[in-house]
Amino acid sequence: MAELQYTDFKNNIRIIQQTERPKSIEFEKIDQLLIILPKKTPNNIWKSIPQGETIKVLISKRSAGGLPAISTRLKNKKQTALHIAKIDTNSETHDRLTFARKMIKATLNEKPGSIAIWILGFDANNQETISKDMVSAALAAKFIMPEFKSKPAKEKIKSIKLIGMAKKIKLNREIAEAHGNNLARWLTALPANKLNAINYIDLLHDLSKDLNWELTVYKTEQLKTMGAGAFLAVAQGNEDDSAAIVRLQFKPQDTLTTKTLSLIGKGIIFDTGGSNLKPFNSMLDMHIDMGGSAVALGTLLTITKLNLPIEVDCWLAITENRTGPKAYKSQDVVTAANGKTIQTIHTDAEGRMVLADTLFFAAEKKPDFMIDYATLTGACMNAVTTRYSGAFTNYPDLHPVIKKSGRESGERVWPFPIGEEFMSELASETADIKQCSPGGGGDHILAACFLNEFVDPLIPWIHIDLSAATNKGGLAHIPTKITGFGIRFTLNLVIERDILNSKD
Repeated sequence: MAELQYTDFKNNIRIIQQTERPKSIEFEKIDQLLIILPKKTPNNIWKSIPQGETIKVLISKRSAGGLPAISTRLKNKKQTALHIAKIDTNSETHDRLTFARKMIKATLNEKPGSIAIWILGFDANNQETISKDMVSAALAAKFIMPEFKSKPAKEKIKSIKLIGMAKKIKLNREIAEAHGNNLARWLTALPANKLNAINYIDLLHDLSKDLNWELTVYKTEQLKTMGAGAFLAVAQGNEDDSAAIVRLQFKPQDTLTTKTLSLIGKGIIFDTGGSNLKPFNSMLDMHIDMGGSAVALGTLLTITKLNLPIEVDCWLAITENRTGPKAYKSQDVVTAANGKTIQTIHTDAEGRMVLADTLFFAAEKKPDFMIDYATLTGACMNAVTTRYSGAFTNYPDLHPVIKKSGRESGERVWPFPIGEEFMSELASETADIKQCSPGGGGDHILAACFLNEFVDPLIPWIHIDLSAATNKGGLAHIPTKITGFGIRFTLNLVIERDILNSKD
């Protein structure tokens, strides 16, 4: 049994839905009541709300834009906390999810216990959309992130109830995405001494048994025979033989499918920067440098929970980037699995090294589509801040699709170019290609161009530089600094945009 245990995905999350108009006596059983109204609230709606006329007057005296617009209590024995706000139905997904996060956050000022969400004054479609956003935010807030305190944290939100619904709605996807995001955030938040490469791989063994995934672990000796010189250059600084490239395979039950999605994740357990050592502020949070692998794994979990009719081939490049006498150095020349020789420039550009071989191995299996996730460059954060992530693809016609999926999912991305015109900056006198440019300008673009050299040009591929892996105060519906960004975006690509069939 793995030293680390993760079982949250086994929990059957029950969300109660009630289609009848709630009666006053029912509020006695609720700790927190959230009421969401349209921007232009019809006068008759206030008559449906407990203490509605009084609240209407109070809201009219408040300045616009506050979330909630007002917080008060019902005059019942429970003293039910009441939070009310208005939302524009034309809001973008990210803005709606941000609204939902802030509304749920209002309940956490005290022990929320049971939360009821009442969305009224909207048509059935808008009510369903806002309900799903609120549920997504509640599930994210409900999850307990890793803590190692002497007194363990207790679950704050005990139950979630949707009341006054026009009809009951399906929430399978929201629940599955929450499971995937929670796993990604949990893994990313773990300190490096709790989630080392050995524990990580042991945990993957346990998850594979529980979720019926096929698991293959390529350790360093086997990787040598496979020619994975780029990955092994980074791994050689480890004191032990813990590094590995892991392959996880999902095949849907009772479904005939011929389409395969390949997910690839950067899993640098801790990044010192290697021989080109990072300064303190840059190294402090480098336990999160495996966040790309966590997102790939969380996406795999989400697709598994939904039993989508596609096969998934998930590849995780797991190692540390250490200092020491065996660590790789600037100007080392290594040979990658595809035969290309690489002149190393900066040992802190290790992410593109481990991904190079992993992308090549993934592409060898001839999937229909490839997506990789990596906390790769500071240049991308400088370009788009931590509110967006950068996206790169070998199929430029996908740029509008990528942007649309970002907008629709609420996990916003911005496409950048790659291509031959940038390769002159990676030209090397001693090898086939430089690892990076010593100048550093546009490093997010050059990193993607470097990775493109290891992808089959006939396979559509998207590289996500996860500049939004962390965002102070949370992002969209996620309340924590670690966001798990990428899972909703990918599900939108697969389901709404149907990328696996886009070439047909």
